[in-house]
Amino acid sequence: MYIGKGKQTKPFNSKELTGIIEEIISKVKDFSGKKVLVVIPDTTRSGPTDIIFKYIHRALSSFAKRVDFLIALGTHPVMSEEKVNTFLNIEENERKTTYKNTSIFQHEWDKPEGLVHIGTISAGKIKEISGGLLAEDIPVTINKKVLAYDEVVLAGPVFPHEVVGFSGGYKYLFPGISGPDFLHKFHWLGALITNPKINGTKDTPVRRALNEAASFIKTPITLLCYVVKEGNIYGFYGGDIEAWSRAADLSSELNIKYVEHPYKTVLSIAPPMYEDIWTAGKCMYKLEPVVADGGTLIIYAPHVKDVSHTHGREIEKVGYHTRDYFLKQMERFKDVSGCILAHSTHVKGIGAFINGVEKPRIDVVLATGISEDICKKINLGYMDYREIDIEKYKKQKDTLVVEKAGEVLYRLKDGTVPDIDKLYGSRR
Repeated sequence: MYIGKGKQTKPFNSKELTGIIEEIISKVKDFSGKKVLVVIPDTTRSGPTDIIFKYIHRALSSFAKRVDFLIALGTHPVMSEEKVNTFLNIEENERKTTYKNTSIFQHEWDKPEGLVHIGTISAGKIKEISGGLLAEDIPVTINKKVLAYDEVVLAGPVFPHEVVGFSGGYKYLFPGISGPDFLHKFHWLGALITNPKINGTKDTPVRRALNEAASFIKTPITLLCYVVKEGNIYGFYGGDIEAWSRAADLSSELNIKYVEHPYKTVLSIAPPMYEDIWTAGKCMYKLEPVVADGGTLIIYAPHVKDVSHTHGREIEKVGYHTRDYFLKQMERFKDVSGCILAHSTHVKGIGAFINGVEKPRIDVVLATGISEDICKKINLGYMDYREIDIEKYKKQKDTLVVEKAGEVLYRLKDGTVPDIDKLYGSRR
């Protein structure tokens, strides 16, 4: 069962948004007298999370026994309480008054004491799901708080996504509040398929693996899926998996942009919500399909000074490389986590590895606060952001400039996607 509304001409206003949330919560499930855990996104997802937080709290707290929130950080660093308050637009005194009976938790993926094993996806099952790309037992662990409540609500936006196809739904469980085992395999499976082939595709092997992992959870789950464009909500759906499906359909209409031809140069401007390359890499993922073979994509983010707040040291050891670079040297990289390998390949883009020489399809350049020495060390190009005139780039021939990049997926109108096999064929 699902309840939802979608609009394409204009976003919901506050009254409409309040009404649809109250309708969904009152009709899709009986939350009376229940302890409810609401999982919400972190600061790396756009949209009015603060408003959604307040509306959900208001709607549930009138009849639920308790309403708590868990921020799905994935592997992102834990935020200070001050940053949480700013993110949710609440004052410290409100935590002691309006929200005195509500706890706001943050997921910590690397703290085993906070995780619980809920099942194992067998090697045979994952082989079936992945079409033979993976074939090993995968333990599934998750934040143990999901087992301490009567109901779990997953609330968040649905965007095209480089690993799973479309975000949202059960993705707020995996990797949102999951442990490392499934998290690493989940990302590596997406990397094996490659970003151009998976981003913006609704039914993917990774989504099926994610659904399989979610089936181990016995706590009832309700989905609240909304569609955001330019910070506003254009669709809101709640209920079972059909709610996510409807939101993904609308998101594909609003958050995929088609262009006539590939561009030799793409200047991808990262918004402030991406604080390191781990997240600003989305400015590459969403635009890789429209960069011409041999072209250049520039991630412009003067505010970004770190490769990754969480995984920086690991990434600096490995660097950024194509999928085939790793696949043909897996013995060398067998101890590197799938999450690191996946991020590396997604940022570098597709390419070949022929006779010991890596051949990326495009050049990826950082115009950030990261030094030239570090860029060289991690195998990415460097430009001084202070020498980039954005307005001049906009006037250059065969150049695409995208502001606030990272969430809208760009594709070619003719439906073609970058294909390394066509470039190098059997020589790979």
